Amino acid sequence: MAATLAAATGCSGGGGGGNEATAATSSGTAPSGLGAFYGQKLSWKSCGGGFQCATAQVPLDYAKPSGEKVGISVIRLPAQDKSARIGSLFTNPGGPGGSGVDFVRQAASSFGADLRKRFDIVGFDPRGVGTSDPVRCNSGPELDTFFAADSSPDDKQEVDSFAALSKQFANNCKAKASSELPYVGTKDAAHDMDILRAAVGDPKFTYYGASYGTYLGAVYAEEFPKNVRALVLDGAVDPKESAIGTLVEQSKGFETAFRAFAEDCVKSAGCPLGTSADEAEKNLAAFMAKTDKTPLANTRDSRKVTESLAVMGIATALYLKDYWPLLRQALTQAIQKGDGTLLLALADQMVERKPNGTYSNQTDANMAVNCVDKPNPPTLADYGKAADQAKKAAPHFGPFVVWGGLPCIYWSVQPKQQPQAVHAKGAKPIVVIGTLRDPATPYKWAQSLAKQLDSGVLLSLDGDGHTAYLQGNACITKATDTYLLTTEPPKNGTLCH
Repeated sequence: MAATLAAATGCSGGGGGGNEATAATSSGTAPSGLGAFYGQKLSWKSCGGGFQCATAQVPLDYAKPSGEKVGISVIRLPAQDKSARIGSLFTNPGGPGGSGVDFVRQAASSFGADLRKRFDIVGFDPRGVGTSDPVRCNSGPELDTFFAADSSPDDKQEVDSFAALSKQFANNCKAKASSELPYVGTKDAAHDMDILRAAVGDPKFTYYGASYGTYLGAVYAEEFPKNVRALVLDGAVDPKESAIGTLVEQSKGFETAFRAFAEDCVKSAGCPLGTSADEAEKNLAAFMAKTDKTPLANTRDSRKVTESLAVMGIATALYLKDYWPLLRQALTQAIQKGDGTLLLALADQMVERKPNGTYSNQTDANMAVNCVDKPNPPTLADYGKAADQAKKAAPHFGPFVVWGGLPCIYWSVQPKQQPQAVHAKGAKPIVVIGTLRDPATPYKWAQSLAKQLDSGVLLSLDGDGHTAYLQGNACITKATDTYLLTTEPPKNGTLCH
């Protein structure tokens, strides 16, 4: 289910793609051969709602900067107080595959008033995503089939069936996007961000990244430590984790989050899962087994709600505690009436499926980035062993999360580098935020990343849901805004409630 859960959370790692040696590039000097890119001035135009949009040019292949170019779509909400303007606050919402342009349109007003006054809030679609030379491989019906397929196979026939779909997914991308696939990795996107920094005229980089955006930010800091002004990495991904290790730990995060939901659900009468958290977990397993054999009905369209779609819907609602009442309602309908309509609506939200049956390119881009960022198990048998490991560690979610990444073993471009720690030696303080019961980026990852970074500072939230900033917690908001405005980080180890 990596293509589903990880598509929304940004669980990726490793630094694939370009090999331009610019690790210590200063803010005043363009890397060799990239002067024209660093010297470009963006042509901003109004694009509605007070926003301005532009397109930046970056090289497709940093090893051949005079070759093909990629247009990176950029959006900003200009600072309200130009006389007190500090610069640009770049943002990334995660994924990989999430549109940074859409994120800023939707969330710019959620940033603090002081930030809005003094920063341009800037978003961009990373290469391969959204409107930045997007990777598009699969049609709506093909993705419908892939997501509905049994991604928790119980026997060889079911394994072979899902493997065939996964191979078709990979072949579609090879056929339709082969020239882009080697160059959509996180390292290339990080280098694009430094060009964007220069293009908006900022001597140093200020950034808020969520989920996968934390990995993108960490790689940026590793590549350009001297250019860091202030980086907030919220809902951290651990760069040291292997591809499979990432998926196993993520599935354990969903188990933790579901347990928290169950403990809340059973406190009141009428919880569809029972009267205790232990009973809720047993009843969830029984519900999944039943749905595996007999898919749920759905009143929205002709699709049946398979076990995979039902689990995806459950996982979606665990991202935000405010969704827990909706999840309770969805499970009540599904368990008591065999109606999976609400669960399907939640699943569609995760993978950005539109009512007309089309999808954004989030899923294709997510797979493309993940497959080139970190090596995957080489064979189907190896993948099966990893899925068995995940099932033991996370019985409800493990197999779905791990098997969802299967297209990567058939991918036409395989990464050569191994996962490694990120230190960003010489960077100014970098704030890493972790939420104790985050379903998609387990808290231990935030702890690990903060320790890896030479200047890492850990800020924690004793809470539920995915990421902490922009969720309304006053303690997190104050610490984060103060740091972004002044570069003064909170005390390392600060815990907000």
